[in-house]
Amino acid sequence: MTEEKIQGHPKYAPGTHVSSKDIREKKVTYTWWEVEAQYAYSVGPANSRFLKELKKGNIVARKCKPCGRVIVPPRMFCEHCYGPTDEWVYLQDTGQVETFSRSYLDPDANRIEDPILVGVVSIDGASPKHGFMHYFGEMDPEDLHIGMKVKAVWKPEEERTGSIRDIKYFKPLEGGDE
Repeated sequence: MTEEKIQGHPKYAPGTHVSSKDIREKKVTYTWWEVEAQYAYSVGPANSRFLKELKKGNIVARKCKPCGRVIVPPRMFCEHCYGPTDEWVYLQDTGQVETFSRSYLDPDANRIEDPILVGVVSIDGASPKHGFMHYFGEMDPEDLHIGMKVKAVWKPEEERTGSIRDIKYFKPLEGGDE
C-alpha cells in the first residue's frame, strides 16, 4: 500500500476526538464569538414588483406567452418551458384553499390554545396550483376545508409596508364554494 492510501484511512488519521467533557473541564482551548455580518438581500425584479404592488393592494403575476401560464408569486422565467415570462398581469384578491393546517404554535413558536390557521391559496386568475402560503381568519377552524373560496383581508393602506403580510389573512368568500 502506498503512503497516500494509508494516510487516507481513518485508522491512520492522527488526533483524538474532542468530547463535551473535555470542553467543560477546559482540557481544550477554544473561543466563542458571534459573527456581526452586514448584508443586503435582493428579492429580484419580479418579487420587488410583487411586493410594491401588495403595498398598493394589488396581487400581480407574470405571464408566459409560449405556454400561457400565469405565475404567482411572479418569476422572470417559466420553470415549465424555461422561457422568459413577458407580461405583468393583475389578479383578483380571491382564490381557493389548496392545503391547510391548524398550528398550535404562534409565529414565535410559543404554544397556544386556539390554533392559527395557515395554508396555501391558489389565486384566481393564475394558472392552477399557483398561489402562496398565508393565514386564514374570520372562520371556525372546523369550517376550513380544501376547495373553500376565500378573499384577502388587507391591512389599512397607511399600515402597508410592501410585505406579504400586507394581506392580514384570507377569509371565507361570500357565496362559499364553487
